[in-house]
Amino acid sequence: MKTVIAAALGECVHVAGISNFLRLAEQAGWRTVFLGPAVPISEVIAAVKREHADLVGVSYRLTAETGERLLGEFAEAADELHQAGVRFAFGGTPPVAQRAGKLGFFEAIFDGSETEADVLTYLKGEMGNGETDPIPPQSTIERIRWKAPYPILRHHFGLPTMDATLEGIEKIANSKTIDVISLGIDQDAQENFFHPERQDPRRTGAGGVPVRTPDDYRALYQASRTGNHPLLRTYSGTDDFIQLAEMYVDTIHIAWCAIPLFWFNQMDGRGPWDLEGSIREHQEVMRWYGEHNIPVELNEPHHWGMRDAPDVVFVVSAYLAAYQAKAFGVGDYIAQFMFNSPPGLSDAMDLAKMLAILEMIEPLASNDFRIWKQTRTGLLSYPLDLAAARAHLAASIYVQMALKPDIIHIVGHTEADHAATAEDIIESAKMAQRAIGNALKGQPNMTADPTIQERKNLLVQEARFTLNTIRSLAGRGIQDPLTDPHTLAQAVTTGIMDAPQLKNNRFGRGRIITRYIGGRCDAVGPDGQPLLEADRLAYLSKERSQ
Repeated sequence: MKTVIAAALGECVHVAGISNFLRLAEQAGWRTVFLGPAVPISEVIAAVKREHADLVGVSYRLTAETGERLLGEFAEAADELHQAGVRFAFGGTPPVAQRAGKLGFFEAIFDGSETEADVLTYLKGEMGNGETDPIPPQSTIERIRWKAPYPILRHHFGLPTMDATLEGIEKIANSKTIDVISLGIDQDAQENFFHPERQDPRRTGAGGVPVRTPDDYRALYQASRTGNHPLLRTYSGTDDFIQLAEMYVDTIHIAWCAIPLFWFNQMDGRGPWDLEGSIREHQEVMRWYGEHNIPVELNEPHHWGMRDAPDVVFVVSAYLAAYQAKAFGVGDYIAQFMFNSPPGLSDAMDLAKMLAILEMIEPLASNDFRIWKQTRTGLLSYPLDLAAARAHLAASIYVQMALKPDIIHIVGHTEADHAATAEDIIESAKMAQRAIGNALKGQPNMTADPTIQERKNLLVQEARFTLNTIRSLAGRGIQDPLTDPHTLAQAVTTGIMDAPQLKNNRFGRGRIITRYIGGRCDAVGPDGQPLLEADRLAYLSKERSQ
């Protein structure tokens, strides 16, 4: 075990930063020695020799002029140790840190602008300083492991022009706040990338950046090759799925695939495929990415939540998503948990729903099917007022940390007002980092709440009943109803999988009625009282038999 000693130098008595540095060092596996406040240079040198220190951290938070003189004396006194291989780091206010940097003595200088994740990365030996910083891992799973226990951070970004998006990506990368940039591409790129004859110039930039050629994607990737070199990913599109996948791997080295199961087709008006056909195509996309050892996310359950589906349907859809991924050869599965969807849920009942999903999908995990947790804030839950939205972002992410996520998809605080700029994203990321840091210092175990556990248990029970009902739809000869596209499509068309906002939909029923009751989103009967799945589905079965 390597040893780090730390002290506040000279007459400086401020040791909060030193204490935090040593706390993180212990977390990174160092033996730590705290020398205290206002330590003379000679005592620091003596302690380095006595403790056989590998790393020395010193701090000074008073005036820059006196700090510069003191640090110069320290560097001169410690030069022999420095030459012998002992490492030195400095922490202080920005003015003092600036002068410390001019000495050329310290391998790392911290001025308080760094996140705890940055400091921890340094202490793990995975980051140098300044121009010597190595490029962080360039695959999703390696980056998750590299940054743990902090989750990697993802944010959606795409502006209506290429130039603005290129400039924004570079700003985000140089801020070193985001690990994964999810490229928001416009609707024509999602639908018609390989079909210029179908593109409408009037829609250019509608919903995101108007990428039209593989070189456009290459340019976006190149813009990210600075700062912390964030990973890139984007939508799987709504047609020509495999062709798009091949291009994404070639141009942006896509971090992971994200695809729905029941959506992005004629049912929601976002693609050319019918329901059953799109399910089959989505399964083939999963298979392709699995064969190429690229992680896959099924962004499925929140589509139901955003349409006011009951909590149990949300849980069932999450299980079906994970089940498909495993069945079609995905090795690394990114399970998405969108909180605040629908937005009327209480934090307690929202957390219960997510815990139910975890209990359902965790038995699917194996050596060849690894589950990584990704949380996010609900798209529809943000208030318009930006001050309130900032508070909502921080509060939501703090609750999400109860799941110990591997990835946090930050939904920027400007979501209800405008598409996020680079500056908005950087601000949102800093708020998220603070919420994450607070949680990692010792968050209360919210998952142990008896009310949450009771609701979780009920949702698991109800979801299993619903899944068995879906299985019963399968015809003879169907080996696995839960992966059969026809059976899955029937689950929607018969109303087993239903949401109020599917009313008048040619594929969905939209017959279900939901209400917020006690912070939950439940299916209710004509009398407004909550329905158990047995009662709801029995009524559907009776309807079908008539």
